[in-house]
Order: sequence, then structure tokens, then C-alpha cells
Amino acid sequence: MKKRIFAFVAVCLFIIPFIPQAFASGLNISAQSAVLMCADNGEVLFERNAHKQLSMASTTKIMTSLIALEVASPEKEITVTQEMVSVEGTSMGLLAGDSVSLKELVYGMLLQSGNDAANTVAYVLGGSPDGFAEMMNNRAAQIGMKNTNFVTASGLDDENHYSTAYDMALLACESIKNPEFAAICSQKSARLSYGNPPYVRTLTNHNRLLWKYEDAIGIKTGFTKKSGRCLVSAAKRNGVTLVAVTLNAPDDWNDHISMFEYGFSQCKGVELGCDLSGILLNIAGGEKANISVRLSNNIQWIEGDLCKVRLLLNPIVYAPVSKGDIVGSAIFITDNGGVIAEVPILASESVGIKKADEIQPQYEESRFSKLIQKIKDFFSVSEVK
Repeated sequence: MKKRIFAFVAVCLFIIPFIPQAFASGLNISAQSAVLMCADNGEVLFERNAHKQLSMASTTKIMTSLIALEVASPEKEITVTQEMVSVEGTSMGLLAGDSVSLKELVYGMLLQSGNDAANTVAYVLGGSPDGFAEMMNNRAAQIGMKNTNFVTASGLDDENHYSTAYDMALLACESIKNPEFAAICSQKSARLSYGNPPYVRTLTNHNRLLWKYEDAIGIKTGFTKKSGRCLVSAAKRNGVTLVAVTLNAPDDWNDHISMFEYGFSQCKGVELGCDLSGILLNIAGGEKANISVRLSNNIQWIEGDLCKVRLLLNPIVYAPVSKGDIVGSAIFITDNGGVIAEVPILASESVGIKKADEIQPQYEESRFSKLIQKIKDFFSVSEVK
């Protein structure tokens, strides 16, 4: 017999255990510090000196860009001042008096690695470099970056400006959850219009991994003499997203390709759904008393990982109901409570409103009415003929 329910928790356990242990010991990488992480579940697949505090150069701009997209409208127009562009190093070509949007500044940071763009964001959103550094450190604490301290928005060297490969991997995983950030950092080039007056120019991404590795989807390069070559990257294949970080890596492009190839060999994607065939949705005032439901789509997850599914379904839905109407949701949850995805539950068929002449009203006497009638019957006198 089919069940009528509105909420339950099911557990999906894949038989193959996911064990990201040191099968990667054969990896030959140049980095002083490195991490390979599965962005979908936070599992570390490979690490070397993962928690060592080091300078991270312009990969700092990942945090600056994320905050810029989170706390203000990307279309916000900014008039550049001399104070904002008085910064050394790489530039997106800003001059005092230029008009530029916040979104264009993010392009300037993630593609061109513009220190002028980062410094402008710091003044606009933080009021000053120090004020923005406080915003960066607060956001880092929210992400769980316990061994990181930001001083500059651009990543220029400072003895108190540091992070770790592990912390930068956490930041990368958080950043690519932002659709706008993910879209920008994956572009090889972009045509933008800014200036005074604005004119069209092309920015080219410094991340050569986007050309060298088919599955690459971002994220950011960095270099200073102190830090050496730094790279935070992401790649996606068959529904699995990996993040790689190297700090002080002379051969960073090949380091990342090697780590990704290893990671994809160990971390497989599977399609995850939930059987709703035993569940009926109750319909009030409809031509049918109940109907079946279905998931709008399945999701990709990691083979071997434990996953729970919580179903939230309305106990009663009033007619009319159209096929495909959203009537609930399936929330896929990791074993430690993190939400993987929330998938809509849909009505499998349409149900019209029950016609008035088909509705048979039923009257039920109340206890009080029955009591009154009994009293009347007791005192009534039958006519004697």
C-alpha cells in the first residue's frame, strides 16, 4: 500500500568507500605548499605543508572580488580618484576621473590582476585599505580560514599578510559558489567599456591553465619576489569539481594538471536521486483524492560518500493542480549536515477542481444538538386517540 507522508529523512549510502588517503604519494610537484580539495564535499585529496603560513600574492584578489560581488550591486558606478589608483604593480589601466562599474573592477582583478582595481574596491567598500582589510578578515573567519591574515586588497607583500594552501582552498570553494564570480574567473578574455569618456578595451586572463587544461574553470594567479609563483585553480569533470592551490611553485601549471588528473582518478561522480514512487500527495477539492510526485532533476554527487535526503512535502494541496507544479522539495545533505542541493518536488499530473454537483455535503449532528433532541423526546406527550 502506498504511503502518504509529508516529511521524512532517507539515507543513501554508496557501497564503495571514498578514501582520499595518500595514494597521491607518487605525485611529483614543485610547490613548497599545496592542497587538492574536492569542492563538493571539502575532502582533501592531497596536501603538502597545507597549513604553513606563506605569502599568497595576487591570489588575495579572490577575497577582494568575492566581497565586491557580495556586498554591493555589481552595476554600481564609481568615479576613480587619484588616491585609489596610487598603487604599484599590475594595472587594468585606471586613471583618476575614470568611470567604472564594480563588476568591471572584478574583471580587472580576476583577469588582469589589476592592483588599481583592488585598491579602488578597498576605498569604495571599506573607506580605506585598513577598513577593507577588516572586512576581508571578517569574511575569512566566516569561511573558516583560521591561519590567514589580510592586510592589502591586492596581495602586495606585507609581513603580516599571509595565508595557507588549505585556507586558500576553502576560499576558492566558497568563491565559486557565487555564480557571478564563477562566470568571470572562467573567461579567457573580456571586452569592457570604462574610462573618461568610456571606451572599449579587452582584458586577457593571466591564468594560462584555462588554455592548457580542458577542464579548468578558473581561478587566479599570483606572483611577487617574496611569494614566488602562486596559483589557485578549479576544474570540473563529470559532475565533480576540484580545487587546487600551490604556493611558491616554480612549475605551477604542471603541478595543477598533475593534481587534477590524480584527483579525477580518485573522485568519481554519480547521479543522485530519490525514489518517490511510494509517496502520494493529498488533494483537497479535486477530481482525484491524491496524485504521485517526482523530483524535478537528479544531482551529481561523489561516489562512496554518505548522503541524507530530507523530503519536505505539503500534507494537502488545494485543487486545481497543474502537472509540474512545485509541491515540496528534496534537500540533499552531507553526513555532517552540510546542504549539497535543494531539488524541487513536482506534481506528476494535473488535477481539476471537483464539480459542485459531485460534492455530497454531509451533515453531522453535534453532541449538543443530540442532547437537546433527547430532552425534547423525553418531555414530549404522544397524542392519545
